[in-house]
Amino acid sequence: MDYFVHESSYIDDNVKIGKGTNVWHFCHLESGVSIGDNCILGQNVYIGKNVKIGNGCKLQNNVSIYSGVTLGNNVFCGPSCVFTNVLTPRAKYPMSTDDYIETKVKDGASIGANATIVCGITIGQNAMVGAGAVVTKNVPDNVLVVGVPAQQVKSIDEVFGV
Repeated sequence: MDYFVHESSYIDDNVKIGKGTNVWHFCHLESGVSIGDNCILGQNVYIGKNVKIGNGCKLQNNVSIYSGVTLGNNVFCGPSCVFTNVLTPRAKYPMSTDDYIETKVKDGASIGANATIVCGITIGQNAMVGAGAVVTKNVPDNVLVVGVPAQQVKSIDEVFGV
């Protein structure tokens, strides 16, 4: 095995984990998940069915990524950020997997702690989402968005950020 999974984590069948990846305490990776090389999944990370995660991603503690989400390479997800996958969830009228709406996060994007990413959008290459933001529409490449709902506040540099 050329990756590490802590003994307290649950890895379902048909999960691909890349070389050099570390999966820490109390994580759950559902069936069909694909995680690239050299990723870090902090404590209590949940990854839903068929989620694709690129190389070099860092998912901090308590991140939830539900079915329908794809992360590019070198994406950072701050503590407790969450991705949705249904626009109108209802307990009384459960959705099927056909109702999941795709969300894409392009290479090099960073998502701050406690941010919520509403499904059906794309976060651009090297974009940054501020802590606590609620992202409800597409985020262009190389910009910083903050607030509720998230609004673009400035262009950023790929390497140094703001």
